[in-house]
Amino acid sequence: MRRPVVGEAFVHYGQIYVESDPESFGPDLPKAFAGQSAGLCGAAVPGALWLQTGLHTGDVGFTVEVHEQAPPLDAVWEDVVEVSFRPVSADSRLVQWAGEAAWPLGLEERDYRVRYCAQGMDRAHQQDTRPDEVPQLDRYLLQFWPAPPGPDRVLKQTSAVAAYWHSFAREQPPPPTSAERAEAERRERLAREKAERKSRLAFERWQWGGHTPTPALREAEGDVRGLRDFDPALLLAIDAAGPAVQRAVAVLAARRACEAAGLDGLDWVADGLTALAEGGELPPPFDDDARMWEALARHPRVPDRTVGRAVRPERPPFESPSAVPGDFTSCPRRVETAVVGPAGAFARASSSSPEPGHEGSGVPAASAASDALIVTWASFERLDRSLRMSQPHMALPAVPAAAGPDPLRAAADAVYAAVIAYGENHRVLLDEIRSAVEGAAPEHP
Repeated sequence: MRRPVVGEAFVHYGQIYVESDPESFGPDLPKAFAGQSAGLCGAAVPGALWLQTGLHTGDVGFTVEVHEQAPPLDAVWEDVVEVSFRPVSADSRLVQWAGEAAWPLGLEERDYRVRYCAQGMDRAHQQDTRPDEVPQLDRYLLQFWPAPPGPDRVLKQTSAVAAYWHSFAREQPPPPTSAERAEAERRERLAREKAERKSRLAFERWQWGGHTPTPALREAEGDVRGLRDFDPALLLAIDAAGPAVQRAVAVLAARRACEAAGLDGLDWVADGLTALAEGGELPPPFDDDARMWEALARHPRVPDRTVGRAVRPERPPFESPSAVPGDFTSCPRRVETAVVGPAGAFARASSSSPEPGHEGSGVPAASAASDALIVTWASFERLDRSLRMSQPHMALPAVPAAAGPDPLRAAADAVYAAVIAYGENHRVLLDEIRSAVEGAAPEHP
């Protein structure tokens, strides 16, 4: 036999506990005694014991013993109960109220029989609180020994306090069975999943201006999300217009972006726009991102134009319809990544090295392919509205974007690049694109 605890322990609210679950903060009172006929020692919560004392607040005598077999019952004890207990980890401890102190018990993860013995409960209850100068009023013995599970029992009852807790225990409904717990967990999971789906759909409709996007828009890559935040209704109209209109919109957006930036006067850009209009492959240098930017950097007649930031329209904040814990849709609107100017793989590769003076700012590095100012950014919200950007570098990505193999993505990418190229005047462009879409003849299967 060994005694891991001998002496006095402080109790508050007449409680002290045995805990073995490191993820738990201790048992709940009704659940601890659920289905028991014996009070004083609640063992209905796996891996935990709720131990009741007569004293409300103060030090009580407390001893814990671990035996190899059932010890004899000493007649000195006035109230005695027995329960079964199995630790859920190797870290079993006697724990004071609110975790103010704890004593390791060194119990194995096996089935135990537990005997809880009490003396002086009524006297301590009448005193309520034990000041330092008052002698010990009540004491307790907690004994463990290996034994198979069995029903809880009242071995001896003397005090009114014990009688009260036995009555309390017998009023508690039995704990749910394994099948009942599994069913409750299943229903809770289904309800949570339903609420999460509802919140995700509501968030999606908020993103799309009150509309539900088609599967094609949901699955589309590229700058669909970027254009959606500027004009979701226009993007929905482009999607509904069909491939021929989408391709025409892509060509129009690329041409308008280059005209706004003055790039249409450069022979090689004009050749690219002509190839777009004729539906052919883009000529060099548009066949390679690096060569495209090299051509722009080296051309002596690139217009020196700048453009301000295209600001997304304000919208009311999203309010989730569900109160699901951890529901991601209740978080603030995500910041979209929108890399323009040196776009595609070339810009994304360069973004891994911060530009001197911009470490940690979230602004990717300027392209080394040009001596001109090339500003790219990963977060519109972080930029000053007074920032000016090289308009030719903002407009050029619209050309290869418009030539993309998927008409819907080509239209979205080209229009979005043109929005950035138009900057503070982007509404003019969007209005023209909308007129072009609305004026197009509907496609027939």
